[in-house]
Amino acid sequence: MAPLNKNSYFAFVAILGETNAGKSTLVNRLVGSKISIVSPKVQTTRTRIRGILVEDKTQLVLVDTPGIFNPKRRFDRAMIASAFEEADESDICLLVVDAKKGLTEATQKLIDYLIQNKKKAILALNKIDALSKDKLLPLIAKFNLPCFSETFLISAQTGENVDELKQALLKQAKPGPWLFEEDQLTDLPNRLFAAEVTREKLFLFLGQELPYAVAVQTTAFTENKGAFRIEQTIFVERDGQKSIVLGKNGTMIKKIGSAARAELTEIFERPVHLFLFVKVKQNWSDDRSQFTEWGLDFNA
Repeated sequence: MAPLNKNSYFAFVAILGETNAGKSTLVNRLVGSKISIVSPKVQTTRTRIRGILVEDKTQLVLVDTPGIFNPKRRFDRAMIASAFEEADESDICLLVVDAKKGLTEATQKLIDYLIQNKKKAILALNKIDALSKDKLLPLIAKFNLPCFSETFLISAQTGENVDELKQALLKQAKPGPWLFEEDQLTDLPNRLFAAEVTREKLFLFLGQELPYAVAVQTTAFTENKGAFRIEQTIFVERDGQKSIVLGKNGTMIKKIGSAARAELTEIFERPVHLFLFVKVKQNWSDDRSQFTEWGLDFNA
């Protein structure tokens, strides 16, 4: 626990919302550094990612939860369960809504949860930069519900009104000790963070569906002479998927590895030697060990 004075404030903030609402982009902007991967594809976040925000005497732990969607597999159910579990345990709930989509079925599920559990939340209507002003007032009226203590119109992408939202979150923190050091940005171990960065590149370079059928596991993370050596295994479910990830003459895996290596080198601020391997593992999404590594409940 970080050494602190008697006047410190602290709170856990659950960042809730449907898939692709902009939760990860918002967490990264609030923290001031990339700690959660971002992709235009839905269901990018698979586990709870905690970003740590410190301002003056207040520390907030921002929990980027998996987005809410219609679950089809055990893995899907576990992701959604972790989001609701985080909402139960957090001091503050922040519901992020894609303003372009408005009140969807997934968002309604979250609102129903807040109402049923008598929880107050801050509402952030995101992506307002992509919405005409004449559509904002009807949207705000639709979300004028008693479960929301405050409403903010923001753009996590551009930063519009994000500072005002941050100040509102800071004001809700309660007196208490910090749980992390002042300069710590996330509680995610380096080996898991490195796997997330590589998975982000899979989303970036591969087709619409394939990234959902892959998992990345860091099998070795060592330091030698000021450089990191990282070995990772990309698990796919079928031989055909392995061929796609590798690409003709290994061109795709080289492209993925090069992009991941460049970003990890920038983030870790030291040379990174990244080695990627692709293996077929049928039904990896039903592997209990994968759930444990991601902090998900296998029996959800």
